[in-house]
Amino acid sequence: MVVIDRTARAKHAMVWALTHVANKGDVMTLLHVLPPHCSASAHREEETSHLLNSLGSLCKAMRPQVMARAGPSPSPFHEDFVEQCISRAECLTMAVRKQSSGVGGYLVSTRWQKNFWLLA
Repeated sequence: MVVIDRTARAKHAMVWALTHVANKGDVMTLLHVLPPHCSASAHREEETSHLLNSLGSLCKAMRPQVMARAGPSPSPFHEDFVEQCISRAECLTMAVRKQSSGVGGYLVSTRWQKNFWLLA
């Protein structure tokens, strides 16, 4: 599962997952996350659909043997959901985000390690 939002960092996270984690035949679930202050609306749902389609197409172009699909709900999730996914999922779940501007690498969070810096 790759948690995405409107930023370029989401694209970097998906590309990182495709090149470092995903294997032939895997299914990558793209899950849209909104900040807590945002509410769901028809416009937000359309934006989510466009974002999922765009990143899904990129996934198919980069690694056609990995299938991308939308998350389990048509509504966007809020940021606190990410922590719940990491801590409660039965499979290995990782949050990957690009390090801040001017600093290379990624911050990786798992159930056991939070914000582990990875130079990749």
